[in-house]
Order: sequence, then C-alpha cells, then structure tokens
Amino acid sequence: MRWENLTVESGGNPSGNPANPALFGADAVTTRTFDTPEFRGITFHEIRARSIVNRVPGASRMPFEWTVNPYRGCSHACVYCFARKTHSYLDLDTGLGFDSQIVVKVNAPELLRRQLGSRRWLGEHIAMGTNVDCYQRAEGRYQLMPGIIAALRDHANPFSILTKGTLILRDLDLLKQAAAVTEVGISVSVGFTDLDLWRTVEPGTPAPERRLDVVRTLSGHGIDCGVLMAPVIPFLGDDPSQLRATVRAIAASGATSVTPLVLHLRPGAREWFMSWLAHHHPHLVRRYERLYAEGSYAPKWYQRRITRQVHELAEEYGIGPTRAGMPRRVPVPEPVAPGPTQLTLL
Repeated sequence: MRWENLTVESGGNPSGNPANPALFGADAVTTRTFDTPEFRGITFHEIRARSIVNRVPGASRMPFEWTVNPYRGCSHACVYCFARKTHSYLDLDTGLGFDSQIVVKVNAPELLRRQLGSRRWLGEHIAMGTNVDCYQRAEGRYQLMPGIIAALRDHANPFSILTKGTLILRDLDLLKQAAAVTEVGISVSVGFTDLDLWRTVEPGTPAPERRLDVVRTLSGHGIDCGVLMAPVIPFLGDDPSQLRATVRAIAASGATSVTPLVLHLRPGAREWFMSWLAHHHPHLVRRYERLYAEGSYAPKWYQRRITRQVHELAEEYGIGPTRAGMPRRVPVPEPVAPGPTQLTLL
C-alpha cells in the first residue's frame, strides 16, 4: 500500500491544499482484521488523521464548501460508487479492495472538536456521507459518529448527513439535540425498491424498505428527512412502473422531499460497474456504451426525462423535490447539469 505520498515525512499533499500538507504520520497506521461474521474478509487501516474538515474543490458544483469523511472505502460495496477512484491514491484496488480495505480515521471526533473551536472556523455548513457512507458497517465497531455529532451540537454548527445506513438511528437522541440548536439535514439514499436489483448492485447495504424505515422513524421524532432517489439506473430501474413504486414507497415513509439523480459513471467506478453489467446483464453492455459515450454522465435529455417523471409522481403522492432555501435538507445540485463533482451515492 502506498502511504508515503500522504504522510508527514514525505510532505505529501494529494489535495493540493498547502495549509494541509499531510493526512497522517507514517508511524500512525495500524492494520486490523476481526474474525466476526459482519467483518469477515474486511481489513481496517486505523490512522490518526491530521485534518478532518475538508474543503470542496473550487470547481465543484456542490452547494456546500466543507465535508467530513471519517472513513475511506466502504463495505456497502455499491458497484457504481464514484468514490472507488480515491482508493487508487493509496495503491489500493478500486474494486474488491474498495469494498474490503477500509481506512478509519480513529481520531476524527477529537480532531473535529478542535477544528470547530478554532478562531479561524466560521461555523459553515459541514456535509457528511457525500464521499463514502459514515454509517457503513465499520461505524458499528468504531463509533465515530456520536463524537462527531456531539462536537457539531456543542458548537451549534450546521451539518447534513446522507446515508444508506440504518445505524443512524442509534444516534437519534444526539440528532434531536443538535436539531434543537442548529440546522440539521438528513437524507436517506433509496434509488429503487426492486429487491433483485438491490441484492446485486448494493449487496452490503440494508434493504430499501429498511432505509425507508429510517425516514419513517426520523420523521416520527420531528426530524425532517428527505430521500435522494439515486441512482436511477438506466434500463434496470427506470421503467415507469419502477419509478412509481419507488416514489410511492418514499411518500409512504413520510419523506419531506425526493430528489432523483441518474446513475453516472466516473473513471474507477465505470470499469467496475461495466464488469458487473457484463456478468449480470450482458445484453445491456452496448446500450450503456452508447448512452455514456460522451463521458461519465447520461445525456441531458435522459436526465431531464427521469427528473420530470419523478417530480410528477412526487406531486401526485404529495411530496416534492428539494429546493434551494428549504430548511433541514441535504443540498444537492441540479441533476441535469453535468459537472466534474456532482453529488452522488456512497
């Protein structure tokens, strides 16, 4: 594994931020495996990070500027995850390695508390779950999020969380406390309700209905929760009947909003997804090659069609898309305007 370009000793600076020249010290990596059913086959690389609040690149189309990512790699194993490319920075495999080699920033809560207390910090919105899921399986063991949420609560710092993980309900009391003093946005990712599709494309995640139970529970405790309906997967999850079933289930969960995003395939994710497609749906390979011939994003006409269909269904079922200025939402960009850093699934 290539840690050298990320360490203090090398002066490594993969983010290009001169104020943050290294992620951790070379002697600060501990590798562990656990012989329990939920962690079998997974290797954890525990590090003591030097920084935890990350600035979003200036060219990004994201409507927020700062993120916190306590993990790198994700056992959710979603075959389309755009973050797979980041594993190549460590000379780790972007396929199975991304699913099973998890970097854990064990000092994330204390580091965040220190950074929030800095005189230079202006209390800006912090987004979580926009790279990999902060409520993936590892969180059950490392329990970093309670300390992170507590730090944000104590500094009344606005934040949002995007997740597929039901483990977020463990932190319900903390989220309620935070919501009492600052803006808290929670969004759950549910792109489809087709169980056969879920089992193959998102094998490490809770079932879609379990995720909608999270929406139901949060809403029942007075915490507004939207749904990021993503990804809508062309030719596998975009049939009008599938879209209707998903929006109907989202509405029944009590979601305050639904925002559709069509699958996009960046380098790193594209290769892994196309390999999966060739194995499970070989007849669709040529159609995908044509649809994504211009790059990582589906054509605008296709994105607009899906967005229009979902919004019409949402209006029919009494919910609507996230709009700028709405409180307690995870902000997402317009799905029809391709850009290099469009928000995506975990």
